[in-house]
Amino acid sequence: MRVKVYTDGGSRGNPGIAGSGSVVYGEDGETLAEIAYVVGRSSSNNVAEYTGLLRGLEAAAELGATEVEVYMDSKLVIEQMAGRWKIKHPDMQKLAREARQLAARFSTITYTWVPRAKNKKADELSNVAMDAAAKGAGPGIVGAPAKAAKAAQKAEPAEPKERASHVTAGPGHWAGTDAPRTRFVLLRHGQTAHSVDRRFSGSSDPELTETGREQARRAARAIAGFGAIDVVVSSPLSRARETAAACAAELGIDKVEVVEGFREVDFGAFEGLTRDEAIERHGEAFGQWEASASVAPPEGESLAQLHRRVMRARLKLQEEHAGKTILVVTHMAPIKSMIRQALGVGSEVFRHIFLDLASVTVVEFYGDHGVVRCVNDVAHHR
Repeated sequence: MRVKVYTDGGSRGNPGIAGSGSVVYGEDGETLAEIAYVVGRSSSNNVAEYTGLLRGLEAAAELGATEVEVYMDSKLVIEQMAGRWKIKHPDMQKLAREARQLAARFSTITYTWVPRAKNKKADELSNVAMDAAAKGAGPGIVGAPAKAAKAAQKAEPAEPKERASHVTAGPGHWAGTDAPRTRFVLLRHGQTAHSVDRRFSGSSDPELTETGREQARRAARAIAGFGAIDVVVSSPLSRARETAAACAAELGIDKVEVVEGFREVDFGAFEGLTRDEAIERHGEAFGQWEASASVAPPEGESLAQLHRRVMRARLKLQEEHAGKTILVVTHMAPIKSMIRQALGVGSEVFRHIFLDLASVTVVEFYGDHGVVRCVNDVAHHR
C-alpha cells in the first residue's frame, strides 16, 4: 500500500506554544488520516516539525502502508532525514532516531520538500493544535476529523495496552543480578580490496570499495530500526571509520568515538598475503600461529593479546556508558573476542565462528555477566 504523508509544525514564540499537523493520503488522493497534535507550551519550530513527521509516520504504519512518500515545507527536516545534513542538536537527534525507527517499518520511504503553499492542510492542522494549546490543552491529539475516524475504522485494531511482552524476564533476572544492561551492537566493516582478494588485513588500512559503501549504508538502515543507539564507537582504521560514519549519519548522531582497542589484530608478516601465500612463505610460523591463540605471527600480535586489549576497551566503555546501547564498528577478530567475553569461554571461539562483511552481532553485559543475543545477522543484505 502506497501513501503520501504531508506534515508541518509550528511554534508561536519559538520556543512557545507549539503544534503539528499531519495528513495521510491514499493512492487515489483520498484523505485517510488527519492529525492535529499539541506538542507543548515551550517547544521550538523544529521540534514541532519533527513531531508532525512522527505522527504522520505512525498513522501510515497503522494504516498498513508499505511505501511512503513524505512531503514537508521544512528544508531542515527533509535534508536531515535524507541524510544530507548533519543533526547537531540533541533534541533533534532523538526525534530523528525515532523517525528512522518508524521509517524502518516501510519497504520504501522518500522525503521531498514542497513550498508552504502546497502544504496548506498540514499547516491548518498545526494551527488547530496551537489554538488548542493556547486554551490549555496538554500534549496529544486534539480532535479527529471525520476522515480520520474513517481511516481508523479501516486500520487494523490496535493491540490492547495490557498485552504482555514476549519477554517475561531478562537475562539479568535469571543470572541473579540487578546490574544495568549495557548492550553492544557489533558491526563488521564493509568490503575492501583485501576482502575481495581474501588477504589478511589487520594493521593495513585499505578503504571501502563501492560495494563496501553500499553494504555500510544497508547495515546503517537496519541498525536504525533496532532501537535507540546512544553511542557510536569505531576502530581507528579507515574501513571501520567509513562504515561508522554511514551509521552515524543514518542514526542522526554527530560524534563517532574512535577507540584504539577495537582495531583489528596485527597479522605481522602475514599482512596483505593470501592464506596460500602465507603458508608458502612462512610455513612453520603459520602452522604454529594457527595451532595456538597465544602464538603471534612474526612481528605481529597473538589472538590472546588482542583478546586482552579488546576486553580492556569493552570494560572502559561499559563503565563510561553503563545501561546504554553502544554501536561498535570494528573487525572480525575484535567481534569474536566480544563474543568470547559474553560467553565466558576459551579461545576456541576464534576458530569456530565466522563473521560476514557488514554483519551485525549483539552481545550484552549485566555487570560481569555476559549474554550473546545475535551472531552474524546479514538479513539486511538480502
